[in-house]
Order: sequence, then C-alpha cells, then structure tokens
Amino acid sequence: MNVGLIAQDTKKKLMQNFCIAYHGILNKHKLFATGSTGRLIEDVTGLTIHKYLGGELGGAEQFANQIAENDLDLVIFFKDTVFQRNYPNAFDTKKIMMLCDQYSVPLATNLATAELLIKSLDYGDLEWREVYRS
Repeated sequence: MNVGLIAQDTKKKLMQNFCIAYHGILNKHKLFATGSTGRLIEDVTGLTIHKYLGGELGGAEQFANQIAENDLDLVIFFKDTVFQRNYPNAFDTKKIMMLCDQYSVPLATNLATAELLIKSLDYGDLEWREVYRS
C-alpha cells in the first residue's frame, strides 16, 4: 500500500519516533513524504521514502495531487494545531485533509489515530483501498 507521511516543523521529531516504532510495518509498504520530513525519517530508520519537494516549496501540492489521483491509501499528517495559521502553505495542508475526505483516504492527524491506522494496515484492514483505487 502507498502511505503518505507529512509533519510540520514542530512535529517532525514525533514523526521520526513514530516511524522508528513502526519500522517493521512501514518497511512493507511504499512510503511518500515531503522533502525534509522524508530525509529525517530516512536518517533515523533507513526506510526508503519517495520524497517530494519541501512542503513550502511545492511538496504539499505534489502530495495533494497524489491524493487527488487516488494514489495514496493512508496519510499520517502530524500538524501543528497551535501555529497552523503561520505556515506559508496552510492552504495546501487544508487541501490535503479535504482530498482525503473526498477520496476516502484514511487520515491520521494525531498520534493516537496514527497508531490505530498503522495497526489496521498491518492487520490487512485497509485492503479495501486496493479495490476502491481500481
């Protein structure tokens, strides 16, 4: 399955720790991330990640386009809810969430939901996405 990983600046360490904890599950899937998030994950996990541009440099838009093409099966998006308005690509982050709703792509925006979804991915509970995508 295709798994998208995004983390705003204050949540990048959380994303790294999440990927360390769930390395065994994530390494069975194709991973996509915005530029710096992808590099940080690769540095600590050794996972292979398809990296877009940095989020503020167009990577969030590339990520959104992949969702719009129905080519992501799961998105984990750790966002900073306190400083959300200060991000230059705030529109793109809202677009990502809207597109996940539109295309029925499971989306986690906090650690608790991310853990539930990653375990569901491991148990095969998201296999319906393959049918939905075709």
